[in-house]
Amino acid sequence: MRTWKLAVWIMVSITPGFAQGCVAPAVPFLPFDPVDTRIYADILRADFETYFADANAYFHCLDQERNRAFFEAQRATEAYSRMLELLGE
Repeated sequence: MRTWKLAVWIMVSITPGFAQGCVAPAVPFLPFDPVDTRIYADILRADFETYFADANAYFHCLDQERNRAFFEAQRATEAYSRMLELLGE
């Protein structure tokens, strides 16, 4: 019974981690034909500006997820250490 309580305590004390859902933006299409590039220059420019903004947000999301996972791993390590102490190991 004591082992069961310890397992429940560990599960409750460590919050489950869920990925933030960081999604990499798709690189914009650039036509091979220079004439098409000139014709659609405004649209292409806007697509690339959107891409760069989205890429920046993606990098920020990855940084946040890395920090969350790091702190979660620290909490798990602390919980595991407490468990080993309780077990006398």
